[in-house]
Amino acid sequence: MSAQSSVMTDRRSGMISSLGYPQGSTIVSRAVAAAAANSHHSTRRGGRGSKRYSVSAFYSMAAEQDVEVEDELAQVQRTLRELKTKISAQSKKNFMLERDVRFLDSRIALLIQNRMALNEQNEMASHLEEHDDSTDDHYPDDRRMQQYGNLFFLLQSEPRHIATLCRLVNLAEIDTLLQTVMFTLYGNQYESREEHLLLTMFQNVLAAQFETTAEFTSLLRANTPVSRMMTTYTRRGPGQSYLKSVLSDKINDLIEHKDMNLQINPLKVQEEILERMTIENDGVLPPNFRKASSAEEAAQDPQVKALIEPRLKRLMDIANSFLQTIINSLDQVPYGIRWICKQIRSLTKRKYPDASEYAICSLIGGFFFLRFINPAIVTPQAYMLVDGIPSNHPRTTLTMIAKMLQNLANKPTYAKEAYMIPTNPFVDRNKQRINRFLNDLCEVGDFYESLEMDQYMALSKKDIVISITPNEIYNTQSLLHQHIDILAPKETDHLRVLVTEVGIAPPQVPRKDNKPIELPLFSRWEIPIQDLTTTLMSENNITQNDILYMEAKAIFVQLIRSLPYLGRPPLDLVRIAETAGTANDAQLVRKGIKVKEMLVDLEDAGITDARDGYRLLVEEITQELAHLGDLKHKVMEEMRSLESVYKTIQDHNNYLKSQLESYKAYLQNVRIQSGGGDKSNKKQVGIGVQVTDGKVKQKSGKQHFQGPAKFTHQQLEREGIIAETEVPEYRRSNIYLTIISPIPGTFIISLHYKGRDKPILEIDLKLDDLLEKQQDNVQLLDLEYIKLHVSKTLQLLTKTFMSKNKIGFFS
Repeated sequence: MSAQSSVMTDRRSGMISSLGYPQGSTIVSRAVAAAAANSHHSTRRGGRGSKRYSVSAFYSMAAEQDVEVEDELAQVQRTLRELKTKISAQSKKNFMLERDVRFLDSRIALLIQNRMALNEQNEMASHLEEHDDSTDDHYPDDRRMQQYGNLFFLLQSEPRHIATLCRLVNLAEIDTLLQTVMFTLYGNQYESREEHLLLTMFQNVLAAQFETTAEFTSLLRANTPVSRMMTTYTRRGPGQSYLKSVLSDKINDLIEHKDMNLQINPLKVQEEILERMTIENDGVLPPNFRKASSAEEAAQDPQVKALIEPRLKRLMDIANSFLQTIINSLDQVPYGIRWICKQIRSLTKRKYPDASEYAICSLIGGFFFLRFINPAIVTPQAYMLVDGIPSNHPRTTLTMIAKMLQNLANKPTYAKEAYMIPTNPFVDRNKQRINRFLNDLCEVGDFYESLEMDQYMALSKKDIVISITPNEIYNTQSLLHQHIDILAPKETDHLRVLVTEVGIAPPQVPRKDNKPIELPLFSRWEIPIQDLTTTLMSENNITQNDILYMEAKAIFVQLIRSLPYLGRPPLDLVRIAETAGTANDAQLVRKGIKVKEMLVDLEDAGITDARDGYRLLVEEITQELAHLGDLKHKVMEEMRSLESVYKTIQDHNNYLKSQLESYKAYLQNVRIQSGGGDKSNKKQVGIGVQVTDGKVKQKSGKQHFQGPAKFTHQQLEREGIIAETEVPEYRRSNIYLTIISPIPGTFIISLHYKGRDKPILEIDLKLDDLLEKQQDNVQLLDLEYIKLHVSKTLQLLTKTFMSKNKIGFFS
């Protein structure tokens, strides 16, 4: 070993130990890579200062994620990382459940209408099979795991392959691929490297879309795999967090006003007048009343005008309020969504240099409003912004607000529907404002240099792992094999080499065996960076003194974080080092002694001066501490916001699970009912129960009969299950409901008044009826005195009678 390399090795060892990290520490290896990456492209920023800045940034990053400092910032950051991991994992589960619910929604509709064959029922039943922990694992062997680890590392780190694949697949295949891409391959939604790689993929996809779309007006608007992909991106954790923080309160305030009718369609308004007149005149219309034959004619009716005018003003005020809230939220819009807007603007200007500002903004608005904001306004329940489904009047208002925002975001075109034409002044007054906002959305920095740094970091990391199921692997493998001639035409292309090695995809495994695999990712072709000092000092970009200075700064920051009272200004670096050197903690003692020696070395090298109190170093340490203080405030704010998002996502997950439980119970009931029977029309439907000529009879022996479950009126009203009630408030405390389930899928609901033997009301309710109402978007179930919320009633019955622990439904 040469003297030069020996010095370098000693310096490297001293640096790592002085930072308190063991040799080979993950953070050190990441930091090595980070500094290396910056040193490789620091010349682009120009000058010695930029190189110093690169190393400084690297040490700041190490300070922010110090594994040994246990101050409040470190604890909050750790909690935040755990929370982000949970949100990422839960988002994937919800995406998979939503896909299941969409599939079953369409099939249950057929089953309700008796148009589904037995084999289709069995297909649906298999779709709902639970994971069984006792089954054999379908894991690939070690050799296959290594091959898949190479393949998925390449797909993750070179997004152009996935970008091309997304354009090649058809609409039937895109959802499965998007699940793998959005929630597995780039599933850590808050990790900068994965997010930046995913955005790079979007840039590839968008660039190709602009190249292949013939007409400007159809760009990004058709229902294509690309548009589906963009919509799915907005449903990830950061997008959901934004929607909840910005829109949730506005929408909830609106839907509380259930009776606020802002319908402005003249024909529908005239229908309201007609209905009121009919009621007031005992079913007889005034002789001079004439119903309009068109919206234009109805709009001329003085009574219609009188109703619409104040509604229109109120509607415009609410739309303005929504618009102002969105404009004020610019700084809250997730970086990734703003960066996509920036790419749309850049690609439009390149492809259509003569396009007007209005035309460019219409494309940006087509993504931001059409794909992101408006779906959440129109169906807030699907975006977990509200509990339940808004009632009719608020739903109509939300739909009209979304239309007004969309008209505003489009280039100078106005309402397509005649009845929306009176809202055109809203467009005229706000067009300039919305264009400024859409352009401001695009004003974000690029991430290419930090991505290059992250990629270097990835090469030295040993712990890049994705959680992926066998069927996700096999589906991706199959698509790659199918399109390999386009994706990697040359025999020497890395992707072709890996796809050829793994060969033809195995068949999909049964649902119950499709358990997640922890798949380590690593590159076959890149060599991880090993030697910190060699890398940092390559090409004489950075000197030993640069490293020494930044080491000292990083250690002082750690000491002050560990002993906060030492951070009161003015900072006395010698006192800080001596205090740490005499502490009871061995780590602090070692760092204190080390950094005191480093101050001497820095002064000998002419970098700092004890006579001015090490002024330059003190200034930079003070700036770093201020940054960390701001960081703590931001981290705590982000954590509070994400805790709310996580709870919402969990609630939605519970709702989706209850939907699937309802479907299971319904399918089980149908299969029992259609499973055969004798000629006397007797059907065995459950343990201890039989149906004869449509009537339920109990048999002797063990019974299936479940219940009664008892619920107070106040409890059901509080939980939103009772949506409307005619029971006087002073009597509600004496009202309760009982529910029994004599056979699977059948419920008898009784309304009782305390002290009376017989129920006031008793109805026989079938699961089929509730599911059919839900299919038909019927919101309420009318029980004469009370009205029940259909979806929430389904959830209640599922939770009470149909959970998988209940005997009889799934045995």
